[in-house]
Amino acid sequence: MKYLFLISFLSIVISSATTADAQEKESSKTLFSYEQHIAHGDTLKYRKLLPKNFDASKAYPLIVVLHGAGERGLDNERQLVHGSDLFLEETVRDSFPAVVIFPQCPKDDYWAKLEADRSTKPITFNYKYKEAPTKAMASVIDLMTQMLAQPYIKTDQVYAMGLSMGGMGTFELIYRHPEMFAAAIPICGGGDPESVTAFAQHIPLWIFHGAKDDVVDPKLSLAMASAIISAGGFPKLTLYDFANHNSWDPAFAEPELLTWLFSNTKI
Repeated sequence: MKYLFLISFLSIVISSATTADAQEKESSKTLFSYEQHIAHGDTLKYRKLLPKNFDASKAYPLIVVLHGAGERGLDNERQLVHGSDLFLEETVRDSFPAVVIFPQCPKDDYWAKLEADRSTKPITFNYKYKEAPTKAMASVIDLMTQMLAQPYIKTDQVYAMGLSMGGMGTFELIYRHPEMFAAAIPICGGGDPESVTAFAQHIPLWIFHGAKDDVVDPKLSLAMASAIISAGGFPKLTLYDFANHNSWDPAFAEPELLTWLFSNTKI
């Protein structure tokens, strides 16, 4: 009987510790301030994390992180589900002080300009880069332009990251404004291979995808990497043999991810 009691007690302790850890992580997300950017009649909600001991007289790198389709909305909360914990880690905040922004795409919009055929699996995408950007993408570009005008931003260390829909948005963002970025990390995304000449030779990329992805075909990332190489670039490519669509989990856990990102400075 005492062994059953001990097992039950240990289960309660472990459960309580797990719950407390989850609550601590959730409460730490309040370090991301609630912001909104209004331009041309459109409102873009976003969250912003400042470095520890932020000093406006100093300059810091800027990172924009674009979320996936499942985190769209207007709550200004959901976009922090994936990736935000990385930037809240004490070792990361100490070693890589930066301004980090997580914009939120409205439910009826998309980061990338494309047509999606969801009757297929994986989904089929037809990219429309020659057309004007979506309202959400235009708002992100306008926000980035405003952020770059701030004296506390290092304009030679501006980075773009994104997953799934946000991975596609990352490819399109660096195509539309290659002059902004020092490096980019698109995760389980894709794009128009014909667009890469705009950034292939001067924006380093670390591209991630899961080989088992049955939502966004991993061949889309492979096609972008191949096109970049053909255009004279040297992308870093990681294809996880074990991962399906959620390749962002191992990608954000890569021990050298931020070391690689911050090692790149715009020429």
